[in-house]
Amino acid sequence: MLTTDSLTDAGVAHAFFDRTGGISEGVYASLNCGLGSGDDPERVLENRRIALRRLDGAANVLVTARQVHSSRVAVVARPWPDAERPEADGLVTRAPGLALGILTADCAPVLLADPGAEVVAAAHAGWRGAKDGILARTVDAMEGLGARRRSVVAAIGPCIGRESYEVGAEFRALFVEDDPTAAPFFRPAERARHFMFDLSGFVARELDRLGVGSVAVLAHDTYADESRFFSYRRATHTGAGDYGRHVSAIALMP
Repeated sequence: MLTTDSLTDAGVAHAFFDRTGGISEGVYASLNCGLGSGDDPERVLENRRIALRRLDGAANVLVTARQVHSSRVAVVARPWPDAERPEADGLVTRAPGLALGILTADCAPVLLADPGAEVVAAAHAGWRGAKDGILARTVDAMEGLGARRRSVVAAIGPCIGRESYEVGAEFRALFVEDDPTAAPFFRPAERARHFMFDLSGFVARELDRLGVGSVAVLAHDTYADESRFFSYRRATHTGAGDYGRHVSAIALMP
């Protein structure tokens, strides 16, 4: 479990959970919180309860969405049943005691707070969502609840690192043709016409361009550290078939 001083100092409960400390087994060992995985659903629910308890009583319910790599954001006034999760990749609330959760396994989890306005948010920033505006939509939704972007504290959790994220020339073109200033986030790879993509750097740049007050980056590579993190790309490369999901959560103190 990882935290950041900036969000702690803002007075909000939060955590970027790794894969340790749960009850799942096999490729899901051990704190798999992904309802969409092939894990035993009862084990996933218990893992989510474990994570919630580790927020030290700040929240009594964990709310997540059906993440679809979109720019859709849901404003959460009250919890919904897990079976009725909306499709969204950003969650925003002013409700104390309610933990917003984002599930990842290489994508970048982003937690945000404006402590003065008592607004918190969580965003799932994979490459597609980050490119298509999930962060802008999330900050806009926070402002809709009274936040001011210059007062927003943001933190980017563990995600796949540049040294592990090789992409093709077509992938790079999706970014650079629309925005030439994205070019520095792609470094030439050893293979011809391939590049190493800096996802967390790109996400941090997007948050900075949005004008948020501060951005912290937890520099942990989910692909490289198998003992601590789940990884979709690693599971694909090893033929594991499936993989667990981390949860990252944020909540206003009740």
